[in-house]
Amino acid sequence: MMTAYLASLGFVVLAEMGDKTQLLAMAFASRYKWQTVMWGVFVATLVNHLLAVVTGNYLTRLIPLSYIQIAAAASFILFGLWTLRGDTLEGEDKRFNYSPFWTVAVAFFFAEMGDKTQLATVALATQYQSIVGVWLGTTSGMLVADAIGIIVGIVLGKRIPERFIKWFAAIIFIGFGVVGLYQTLPKYLLTFPIIAGFLGLIALLAFLVVHLSVALKKIENNENIELAP
Repeated sequence: MMTAYLASLGFVVLAEMGDKTQLLAMAFASRYKWQTVMWGVFVATLVNHLLAVVTGNYLTRLIPLSYIQIAAAASFILFGLWTLRGDTLEGEDKRFNYSPFWTVAVAFFFAEMGDKTQLATVALATQYQSIVGVWLGTTSGMLVADAIGIIVGIVLGKRIPERFIKWFAAIIFIGFGVVGLYQTLPKYLLTFPIIAGFLGLIALLAFLVVHLSVALKKIENNENIELAP
């Protein structure tokens, strides 16, 4: 269980760097007390990630474990590419109008639905088959990452380039996924041409994701400039 806890904590902290929910924590911290934001994040994550780990654990009863392990390993590569793409807030911090605590909790719960951190939690649950370890690990990881966003995220952001953080997290995810595939795929598929071609495909996808993300940001910035009075 400790292995599942530590792995889940580490991966979620990496996944949250620059993620939508970390940006959401920063936005709420500018309006509410940091204690309120942290409690809201804690409650929302506790419920959301419990659903995720139960789903991941339940999948192992319906689908052969070897297939799930392959899918989980491949999903980590996708999470790495997703990390390179980056996230932006789309009004999540202004969508709900409750008391501060419930505003934060509800916003975080829905922001996490379908987010890469929740999907990573499902994948980790299938990988380690430890509901409690993964649940506590991913919840702790969210709290650590969002505390960084609230307390020192802005300061660190001025000293550490955002690109470095994204690439570091993405490489960890992709590396974990590649190793997982190497350990779970049938050995007859692990020939040098297939491995080289697969790594080349990942590099190409990473290149396309980064350049597409940059192009979309430029288009968005130009549109904002044109709309400004």
